[in-house]
Amino acid sequence: MFEILKREIVYLWYYFDLQFRQIFLYWVLGMLIGSFVSVFLKERIHALMRRLGGAGAGIAGIFAASALGVASPLCMYGTIPIAASFSRGGMKDDWLAAFMMSSILLNPQLIVYSAALGGKALAVRIVSCYLCGVAAGFLLRFFHKNRSFFNFNGFEEPKSRDTDPNPLLRYLKNVWRNIRATGLYFLFGILLSALFQRYVPEEFLTKLFGGNEAFGVLMAATVGVPLYACGGGTIPLLQTWLAAGMSLGSAAAFMLTGPATKITNLGALKIVLGAKSFACYLLFVILFSLLCGLVVNIAVP
Repeated sequence: MFEILKREIVYLWYYFDLQFRQIFLYWVLGMLIGSFVSVFLKERIHALMRRLGGAGAGIAGIFAASALGVASPLCMYGTIPIAASFSRGGMKDDWLAAFMMSSILLNPQLIVYSAALGGKALAVRIVSCYLCGVAAGFLLRFFHKNRSFFNFNGFEEPKSRDTDPNPLLRYLKNVWRNIRATGLYFLFGILLSALFQRYVPEEFLTKLFGGNEAFGVLMAATVGVPLYACGGGTIPLLQTWLAAGMSLGSAAAFMLTGPATKITNLGALKIVLGAKSFACYLLFVILFSLLCGLVVNIAVP
């Protein structure tokens, strides 16, 4: 019995170490770049968003707002107070929807993490998340016109934690907060990946997520709901699943439903949306992720 346990530990360590060495550099680069954006570029990104609100950009503003949402380094609990500030400044709900939707799904740090999945998967993630924000903006523009969609009562713009007068110390403190926030999720994701590689047959994952079938996309979208806790923590799992035969469309669906239904994000959104609009949000996320996954499987070789 002891020999069997020892052998399994050796196998798990092998898979853990292999996965760790493959993506550790991406995790470090993601934190360093994410902290740089947060400390030195965040205010400029949000200033661009405010300037956009006063420029009368019309429909074009939806595309710009979604792009700025991707560039924003804030989590949802940080994005909502900023969006509340934009709303009080007169910004339209369709632009706010585009900004908030893409901000939920992606940020500069997660872009770097996702590079570990390969060029195609990275491109699919960036484009699908950006288009999801654009789609949310257009839906509000055409189906919720002249009606208020968000309720930002009680939300004030958050105070920055990056206040140290020394720029280097300010940056290093942000990096340390980043390590504490993502480190355990990163290691847990690698552990889950090692367990999958050791105990789940590749044939099972191929049947579950593989091919161009709608079932694989649906299953990936469904699995993304309970498994997604941290963007960096899911990268090892996705890397394992893609190597085992997961289709790129299924990966796209997982990468959309995961962050969009992350429990902390849902809690924040429920406050500003209300029951009816919150149900519409969930339906939109599910339908968009399924459609996106199917399109990716057809269009991307």
